[in-house]
Amino acid sequence: MDRVTDALVEALRAALTEPGERRLYRSGKLAGLFAGRTGAAGQAAAKALGDGLLEVSRTETKGKVVTDWVRLTPRGVEYLHEHESPVRALQEVRDALRVNQEAIPAWLADMRANLRALDDRLAADAGKWLQRLEALTRRVEEALARLEAATPLLPPDLSEAHPWAADALGYLDRRRSGGAADGCPLPELFTALRPRHPELSVADFHDGLRRLHERRSLRLRPADGPAELPQPEYALLDGGAVLYYATR
Repeated sequence: MDRVTDALVEALRAALTEPGERRLYRSGKLAGLFAGRTGAAGQAAAKALGDGLLEVSRTETKGKVVTDWVRLTPRGVEYLHEHESPVRALQEVRDALRVNQEAIPAWLADMRANLRALDDRLAADAGKWLQRLEALTRRVEEALARLEAATPLLPPDLSEAHPWAADALGYLDRRRSGGAADGCPLPELFTALRPRHPELSVADFHDGLRRLHERRSLRLRPADGPAELPQPEYALLDGGAVLYYATR
């Protein structure tokens, strides 16, 4: 990935792992998603807004200083998943492991034969390579764990009754693999489904969520209080609980 894409992926990851409003640009000691308005960071910020990966939630104006606050959109979650999916990580690690497996033994043998006086330094360098391979191995294991935890196919009755259910579970999986720790707010999940399922109504959405919850394909979690209900029309009532979040 080039520097612009690097900066964009890093910013989207930060927005996903720390949900809520974030400053678009860093300002002095105040944290922001992008380091500045120029260079690769500025281009990445422009792309994020232009492509709808981030959306401006509010703007503050103090004198001549204008500060934009932004939120991650479902499209941003999808973009981050495409650029950091387990399959992509496995492909990268596989190539690196192949190169290192072929290169390290010959490299060590040649260097030890020609530079005996630098044996200590070579041993230290070899240790660094082994640490890198161990880190790559951990990445493989983590990626495989995510793949093994991938959603099984839905039962035919649920797929037929709710054609959008598989996409909903897929979005929750991609959100989780991107690093999101908390449950997905139901308004965000509904918004993510509408482009592919424009006919989906809130009533059908609620009915499908209840069935998915009953079949343990996902778990519905209540909000802690009214402050966590900016869009109460998407909430589900369950006895005295107000369900507002979905997790895998």
